[in-house]
Amino acid sequence: MNTGLKIPHGEDKVKVELTVKELMVLAGARFPNNHVLEVAARKKLNEVLEQTYEIEAGGSRDALSYDYLN
Repeated sequence: MNTGLKIPHGEDKVKVELTVKELMVLAGARFPNNHVLEVAARKKLNEVLEQTYEIEAGGSRDALSYDYLN
């Protein structure tokens, strides 16, 4: 049984503009006194995801149609 998740257009490419520090934070680097970097980087990723899939910013993900593979 394959429980993979199929995401429409999942292989499409998107561009996200990050600073070097934001990229480092997402890669696992720690900046102990600057949690704002991680928040800013994740916010940028979420904004691109919302724009790409036209997701409403209220957490509703009805615009995405997920198909489970059997």
